Order: sequence, then structure tokens, then C-alpha cells
Amino acid sequence: MRPEVICHMGSSIDGRQLADRWSAPAAGVDPTALRRHYDAVYQRLGADGWMVGRVTMTEFAHGTPRPPATLPGDLRATHVRDRNGRDVAVAIDPHGKLHYGQDHALGDHVIAVLGESVPDAYLAELRADGVSYLFAGPKGDDLHLAMARLGETFGLKRLVLQGGGRTNGAFLKAGLIDEFSVLIQPAVDGLAGVASIVDYHGGPDERPAAGRSLRHLSTETLDGGIVWLRYRVERHDSSAP
Repeated sequence: MRPEVICHMGSSIDGRQLADRWSAPAAGVDPTALRRHYDAVYQRLGADGWMVGRVTMTEFAHGTPRPPATLPGDLRATHVRDRNGRDVAVAIDPHGKLHYGQDHALGDHVIAVLGESVPDAYLAELRADGVSYLFAGPKGDDLHLAMARLGETFGLKRLVLQGGGRTNGAFLKAGLIDEFSVLIQPAVDGLAGVASIVDYHGGPDERPAAGRSLRHLSTETLDGGIVWLRYRVERHDSSAP
């Protein structure tokens, strides 16, 4: 059984994701409030760890590529290392572009979600770093398979999805987001085309949210005027009035 997925994001009032573009806080408001509340709310969600795409994980993966001295056998099986009680940091990295140099990101054990075409040398590098990994189909984009393996093999019950927007959009399109948790900062960006918290890239006739409805769970106003919204994602009954 796959883990529950909560998409937890911070945004401006117009849904934009790039905080360095937002309007400045009002006088007397702590500009670090969003980061502080974001981390505190993450803890309240009670997840086994967090999940991001390759671009976002680049901020935390600071290793360098290195050829292995030898290639251990059975590299193509799901590789599970000991978490030692830590949360997990899941990286959706189909082409194996990230290099960690250690088994964790921000102290949380890394699990790499890969495509089957990544080279053996890269898999050997991950093993040398102590990183766990699994395969999500030939191209690494079978999110249903990835989530099933995270649940069944790694025993994960709940994950917090933290984007970026393209990764969030792919999960939405796949019907794999169970809840949205959004912290709205009292700020605005305003420019057309700026990345948003859900940013599915598809044709103009595609509807990544088709068949889904949002049910309001709670609204909470936090210090600094930040509003925390929670919505459950439900399957939409097209026959309902």
C-alpha cells in the first residue's frame, strides 16, 4: 500500500513559489516567519519524511561524481539501507543526476527514485554513499510504482511532498496527492508565468486536476499574518448535481 501524500507548500497570495520575488513584509512583520512556520507545520503533519524533485534536491546534494573501484553485484534490485530511526528525504531523480557524498539530506536518510537506464557506476556510487534507491520504471516517471515501493518495501505511511511545482503537478496529474497544506504569505508576486506551487506542464486541453475535488479541513492564522490552509483531495463524482 502506498504512503499518504500531503503536498505542503508556501506561497504568495497569487500562488507564486519564488519567495525572493515577493513583495516585502509589512512594517514590524518578521521576514523569516514563513520559513519558521513552514518547518513547524511540517512537524505537525506527522510524516515519515519529505519528497522533492531533482531541481529542489540540488540544494542539499553536495557530493561529486566518482567512479567506483569495483561494481558490486545485483545493482538493479531495490536497495534498502538502514535509516537508523531517521526520517527520509525522497528525491525524484529519473536520470541519476544528483550526487550526495553522504547518506542523508538535512539529516534525513536519502531514498533516490530512479529510471532503469541509470548506469551501474552511478548505482555503485549511491551504495558507497549509503543512499537507498528504487526504480520507477524504464524512464523513472512511474510515480504509482515508486509510491507502491516506498510503502511496501520501505514501510512508509505518510510523506510530505515539497515540490517544486513541476513535481507537484506530476503527482496531481497522477492522482497521488491526498491533501494540500498551504501557507499563504501576506505577499504578492504578480508577474505572469512565474512558477506556482502546482505547475503541470502539458497541453492546453489537459486537466491535471480532473476527477478531483478539494474538501476544506481547516484554516489557521499564524503570527505575521500567514494563513495555513488544509484541504483533503477527494475523487469527484461527475454524476453529482
